[in-house]
Amino acid sequence: MMLDDTLTLDESETATRSGAEREMVHSVLRAFEVLKAFRRERPRMTLTEVAEYTGLTRASARRFLLTLVHAGYAETDGKRFRLTPRLLELGHAVMAAASVWDVARPVLAEVSEKLGESTYGAVLDGDEVLYVLHIPSARHLVNVDLRVGSRTPAYCTSVGRVLLAGLTPEAANRALAGAKPEARTPKTITAKAKLRDAVDQARRQGWAVVDEELELGLRSLSLPLRGRDGVTVGAINVCGPTSRVSLDELRTRFLAEMLEAQARIQAAIE
Repeated sequence: MMLDDTLTLDESETATRSGAEREMVHSVLRAFEVLKAFRRERPRMTLTEVAEYTGLTRASARRFLLTLVHAGYAETDGKRFRLTPRLLELGHAVMAAASVWDVARPVLAEVSEKLGESTYGAVLDGDEVLYVLHIPSARHLVNVDLRVGSRTPAYCTSVGRVLLAGLTPEAANRALAGAKPEARTPKTITAKAKLRDAVDQARRQGWAVVDEELELGLRSLSLPLRGRDGVTVGAINVCGPTSRVSLDELRTRFLAEMLEAQARIQAAIE
């Protein structure tokens, strides 16, 4: 009996993934896990805390931390460790290459001034949104702690949904399959089928609105930014409190301003 040597889609993906995994340097991945353990809410950590957050042994965590100290990316007082500003050099190198945000900054500043609300620029990082640009409103404050470097889940934010919509449907489905949606508010969509529908809707209409899913009292509108090749490179966002911004206004006046901003930014980077 002849055997069919053609790989199925799942088998092909597994083979590709296995080949990629063989090329990976796992110690580098573990080093990044150590770096990511430090957050705004825990900027200084003991060796034991780093080991707990990363799942590493104390011995392994100690080697990684001392290596970071030696390279100048961390420092210690003998008990606690913290990251140093030298890490910003890596971030600046990435941002310097991402000229789209240099173009977007003055455009979003105009939008923020016209609408009286804060605007943002963001990119997708796994199943999270990373905010890389923030234009605070000069007139109104938003009661949400989002700034450059902040992260939010992609599934419950308008910016996350347009960024997921920028992936292929298969890649977006994989990202959602790996997510662990939690009901951050009573309005948060957590059913994965409904989340896929929301991402599909964002893909069809070219924008997304989220109403009080990240935080109660907060609404947001987001649109994607695409590079010359049509690939989504980021997203722009405006948000405001429910007490000041109605859904109708978000989908009319705010959308019109953001569509114009999107067109201006993309015309400059294409």
